[in-house]
Amino acid sequence: MTEMQFPLPDVGEGLTEAEIVSWRVAPGDRIELDQVFVEIETAKSLVELPSPTEGVVSKLLVEVGQTVDVGTPIVAVQTDAAGGMDSPSEAPAPSEAAQVAADTASTVASEPEPEASGAVLVGHGSSGPASSRRKRHPAPPVAHEHFAEPAPAPSAGVPTKVAGARTESDVPVIAKPPIRKLAKDLGVDLNRVTATGPIGEITRDDVIREASQASVFRNIQTPETPSDREHRVPVKGVRKAIAAAMVESAYSAPHVSVFVDVDATRTMEYVKRLKASPDFAGVKVSPLLIMAKAMIWAVRRNPTANAQWTDREIVVKHYVNLGVAAATPRGLIVPNVKEAQAMSMVELATALEQLTLTAREGKTQPAEMQGGTITITNIGVFGMDTGTPILNPGEVAIVALGTIKQKPWVVDGEVRPRFVTTIGASFDHRVVDGDVASRFLADVAAIIEEPALLLE
Repeated sequence: MTEMQFPLPDVGEGLTEAEIVSWRVAPGDRIELDQVFVEIETAKSLVELPSPTEGVVSKLLVEVGQTVDVGTPIVAVQTDAAGGMDSPSEAPAPSEAAQVAADTASTVASEPEPEASGAVLVGHGSSGPASSRRKRHPAPPVAHEHFAEPAPAPSAGVPTKVAGARTESDVPVIAKPPIRKLAKDLGVDLNRVTATGPIGEITRDDVIREASQASVFRNIQTPETPSDREHRVPVKGVRKAIAAAMVESAYSAPHVSVFVDVDATRTMEYVKRLKASPDFAGVKVSPLLIMAKAMIWAVRRNPTANAQWTDREIVVKHYVNLGVAAATPRGLIVPNVKEAQAMSMVELATALEQLTLTAREGKTQPAEMQGGTITITNIGVFGMDTGTPILNPGEVAIVALGTIKQKPWVVDGEVRPRFVTTIGASFDHRVVDGDVASRFLADVAAIIEEPALLLE
């Protein structure tokens, strides 16, 4: 028998550290080649690591919740020489293990749910097939444990009952089995979820919204004594990366923002027709799809909105990797749809839906958040009219879609009820001048007002 120590590999994108989220094995367990034995969290994603060897786990070298540098030994395994792994040199190199880890981070589709409105993404309602997660082994609670079982005590600062939420004394919770499983995986108490389904049922989006609101503060408990007036949450993982990115963007790029009110009635009618089309059967269709197409159309007419500032030159990109800001239970991330400009409406709708499912499961990989060229954020799903979004680092434009709701609107001299929204956008003023910013946003608004322009 030979004892091998498996080091934390670099799972890509130059990340230098990771946090141990949960162990899938314990000392004394038999482990097989390529068996997932630990789940780690980098600054960008959750990653399941496969074993590079087989044998018996002799010791876990790092505790759950501990953050360690790449190359730090995390587990010791007693290998059987007869099994072909009689020396550490025969184990795959850390880089190979990292590639295996990236390849094995996938999800399995489960039962679909009827369409519902809401948001996993900041800007993308979600319905359709959900993804299931492998059940974890119990792990000691830590401040950053993302999918722990819900604690019996309510979180501090959150009322026991909110408007629209259920309690055990109310009518029974109405939720399909896939929704109940999702709630269990995310540590969400269904009795605390506000239901938005047509018959009062809890939808997938309702669960995700509740989980997103908790975010990294999920495990903050009610103070046990009056002297416990504060709770300190370690700044690490995704929260640390978000903070660094926002500071970098806000203080390196001079932001300028513009806004426009838009009559979105024809967009809402168009979305309704697409939903009824056989070509879109089983595909999620929402106003975000039209907004995405509008941005691609506007980029073609205003190329400098899809560029990058490098201090030495301005790189104008003739492809669109469309980022979608996603509010997930782990925090804000911005995965992007690669080569969105080359996609048909159906292909783009499918890509946006897949992006949603991956983000919902916390399985978005670092590569999926790299290389974005322009971003959309839909704050309307939270009932907000508009906002001033901060640029995603490396990009020069971001567009915010506000809530779409009926308002009085003047049409041909008469006041009529119309679906109206406000679109806001922020630009890097080093690259995008006021006239370009205004033309770009006007072009986006033109598509929202009349989607038929996409046929030109």
